[in-house]
Amino acid sequence: MSDFYFSDDPARGIFERLICRELKMLKIVKNFVQAPSSGGVVLFLCVALSLALANSPFADSFDSVLNTALGVETDSVQLRYSVSLWINDGLMAVFFLLVGLEIKRELVSGELSTPRQALLPILCAIGGAIVPAGIYFLVNQGSESASGWGIPMATDIAFALAVVAMMGKKVPVSLKIFLAALAIVDDLIAILVIAFFYSAELDTAYLYYAFGVLMWLVIMNRMGITSLVFYIIPGLFMWYFIHHSGIHATIAGVLTAVTIPLTVKGKGRNASPLLKLEHGLVVPVNFLIVPLFALANTNIRFEDGMLEGLASPLGVGIILGLVLGKPIGVFLMTKLAIVLRIGSMPQGASWMQIIGIGLLAGIGFTMSIFIALLSFSDASMIAEAKFSILIASLISGLLGCILLSRATSTEKEEKLSGQNQG
Repeated sequence: MSDFYFSDDPARGIFERLICRELKMLKIVKNFVQAPSSGGVVLFLCVALSLALANSPFADSFDSVLNTALGVETDSVQLRYSVSLWINDGLMAVFFLLVGLEIKRELVSGELSTPRQALLPILCAIGGAIVPAGIYFLVNQGSESASGWGIPMATDIAFALAVVAMMGKKVPVSLKIFLAALAIVDDLIAILVIAFFYSAELDTAYLYYAFGVLMWLVIMNRMGITSLVFYIIPGLFMWYFIHHSGIHATIAGVLTAVTIPLTVKGKGRNASPLLKLEHGLVVPVNFLIVPLFALANTNIRFEDGMLEGLASPLGVGIILGLVLGKPIGVFLMTKLAIVLRIGSMPQGASWMQIIGIGLLAGIGFTMSIFIALLSFSDASMIAEAKFSILIASLISGLLGCILLSRATSTEKEEKLSGQNQG
């Protein structure tokens, strides 16, 4: 066989060309996956595909697939749910597991590990959550859409960081780190909001079971057990118990992440169970789970009156909350931190860039849609909320890019002017 492929005949040339082509394809795929903006590109394509399917002759078939029941159901075990619920409650728990791992890593040894480092992004995340929620509540108070106040609080970390990555050197590294830290804290706030305000009536028996599993995971952590299987399998049971308790099941992902060891005594960071799991989840979460969520939940059918719906309290609250509330909250908290001398501006950043980052934090998308699904049961309100989130996120992203680009151009012009005067 080896003589056939490597002897001096035409087959060898064909074989080598095939191998070279395959290697080039593998290199292209590897480079794409490793690029910081790739996750955002895939997410954008899935949004476009979902919108196209929802407004095509295949819309009913697509809905039928999303409503197809999968799983097992017996007298003692209830695990038969629709495809959309498996995505929203099951796969998104894995997404929140990754978020939890990132939060723990940053708190223990990253950008949030010291009070001075953590304070500015924490304050900005709080301001970027309270101001949008306040704007939404003022616009919607007393209406049936008032329960959606949590929608404009969220930041889509994948989309926001992808936009920054695509801008390249126009955004200082310090600002990219600042946005990442802000978005991580923002996700933590969203998790707490979901747990305390968007959960159903509680079943205390299942809560006790879940708490028991959590305590078991904590004990294993204290005992120094590092094998991930001893955390993931109990985490699956905790997901089941929390799902049936009335609290949103995605919280199980965060609780499991908190118990996974970051460091191993006597060994380097290469042996870290947390870092291994985080590294292993990045690709499936960014290229499968989040895109699937977008595909399943951005299927908005454009109908007459939808544009008018943007002027309703629900639409106005979401758009003003994300487009204005986020940058205002981030700007005010940054100003407060500097005035009180409890924080400092990211290195090399200007106030215009801080506002630009605040606008990018207004790309709510995935997280905002997720909270919208928990906020309303009426299909028309959910569709209106999704459309408003889509428009607000587009506006925030475009304005953020324009402002950051203009800030960079202004900074370069000022440097050139200073050099010429010198």
